[in-house]
Amino acid sequence: MNIGVDIRCLMDKERTGVGEYTYNLLKAIFLLDKENQYYLFYNSNKNIFQNIPQWKKNNVHYVGTKYPNKLLNLLLWLKIVKLDKILLRHFERIYSKKKKLSYLSADKQNLKEVKDFIQLKINLPVAETPLHFVSAQNDELIWFSPNLNFTNLSKKIKHLQTIHDLSFEFLPECFTWKQRLWHWFLNPKKQCQKADIILTPSENTKQDMVNEYGIVGDKIQILQPGISWEEGLITTENIQRVKEKYNLPEKYILYLGTLEPRKNIESIIEAYNISGLKIKNYELIIVGGKGWKNKKLLKLIENSLGVKYIGYVNKEDKQLLYNLSSLFIFPSLYEGFGLPVLEAMSQEIPVITSNRTSLPEVIGTSGYLVNPYNVLELAEAMKNILSDEKLRKMLIIQSKEQTKKFNWNNSAKKFLNLICELV
Repeated sequence: MNIGVDIRCLMDKERTGVGEYTYNLLKAIFLLDKENQYYLFYNSNKNIFQNIPQWKKNNVHYVGTKYPNKLLNLLLWLKIVKLDKILLRHFERIYSKKKKLSYLSADKQNLKEVKDFIQLKINLPVAETPLHFVSAQNDELIWFSPNLNFTNLSKKIKHLQTIHDLSFEFLPECFTWKQRLWHWFLNPKKQCQKADIILTPSENTKQDMVNEYGIVGDKIQILQPGISWEEGLITTENIQRVKEKYNLPEKYILYLGTLEPRKNIESIIEAYNISGLKIKNYELIIVGGKGWKNKKLLKLIENSLGVKYIGYVNKEDKQLLYNLSSLFIFPSLYEGFGLPVLEAMSQEIPVITSNRTSLPEVIGTSGYLVNPYNVLELAEAMKNILSDEKLRKMLIIQSKEQTKKFNWNNSAKKFLNLICELV
């Protein structure tokens, strides 16, 4: 079976929630599946190949095009080009080039052609060119979109579309005008109606799809994320390294996520300021990419004593930052899942999060739920957990049980079952 995968959400060097979900799901799938052929599509007129995960598997192939992104999006929106046809033409060209070069020697006359071929970054030998794809009919291809993007496919192509959340429908004020315009052109409702299967990370997002887009039945399938950390990272040497690298205090409250209005970070800072925890030597550490609409927030951080912003961190440092924290706080206004909450619980850190959208579903009974719009309630929750050791231990014990429910291997198995049902 041939499966096209749109990995344009993996092109950024700084990987956010959607990127982490996509990366870990694909990693789990490739560990299980040795038979199906996967064609990972990305596009950029810049050299971003080093940002993309390198899966060196015989059944994983990369298809990179160099259109300006705006041009490709326009061509897809106008239905002038089809993504499945781009894949087909790509491998036809690769096979033609390999066949030609297999008869050439690398002398001076042919040196340029050999160099051009090497730049294609094709790791497979000539004999392993996926001819089965080149000769395949369109109805033998399934397309997987791990995130919303401009997509146009031939009519016979089966399509799995992932919808992580509908925050752009419920909280448009949390997005820039460019982002709102982008979603308007994307027309998510129409894309979902055309898709054969819609994947959501939570029951809450599934219900949002039913209520907002009127999609019912088995077409919507829940594919929860799991937890993925490298073994052996929590060592004395690594702990000391991270403490020095970020100049961490002995005791701190942690927020981790993109700096954007939906994450409600201003309320975290206000709650910290009125909690009196600074007097008890607790600081507030804010971690994540800068996102958008954050000028007011950055000014507030700068003017708040005991609050520190350290920017985006890599995955290894992220695990250590969770592990060293006293409390994780995530009072988001809307989440399709809320991966940082699950990550914090996996590191045995008590969590405060919102009593809204998918977050109660993720945390179960193992966290402290608050009204994200109530700053006083948020401040009280922070004080309660940090002053009540019995409550803290209870939340950590319950977190251990809750996190067992989320497993990438199970998610990958469900994905592969859904693929088989489409054929």
